[in-house]
Amino acid sequence: MLIRLKVNGEWHTADAEPQASLLYVLREHLGLLGTKNGCEQGECGACSVWLDGEMVCSCLVLAAQAHEREVRTVEALAGPEGLHPVQEAFLEAGAVQCGFCTPGLVVAAADLLARNPSPDEATVREALSGNLCRCTGYVKILDAVRLASERLRGRTA
Repeated sequence: MLIRLKVNGEWHTADAEPQASLLYVLREHLGLLGTKNGCEQGECGACSVWLDGEMVCSCLVLAAQAHEREVRTVEALAGPEGLHPVQEAFLEAGAVQCGFCTPGLVVAAADLLARNPSPDEATVREALSGNLCRCTGYVKILDAVRLASERLRGRTA
């Protein structure tokens, strides 16, 4: 089945099987490898993307459900001027270990900070609770979100 979707600002057409997930189409048809295939059950958060502005696990969304809709992936965060403040903060805080969970965590953190630029730690923990990381122990991830929050608030001040 042919599907048409706007990904990171550009329209794409893909010929996908009816049972294909959005995750599969992003990675295998469009070559966007930032979104990771972790569990295929919506439990790990590694495949998090925005679908029409709402964060979703792309492994749980059929590609056909994204037809004529807008998708943003982790690749959309960095721009010509460089990395997004969340990406920079993850690097600086040492929140990137093996890197497998990082794209999903970065998407979740960017989503949170876009909605709430000054979250308390409990709010950050809740926002990231759908993302599993086996390497960092989460402390450095929380530090990175705190650092990104400070920087993003500084930009708007």
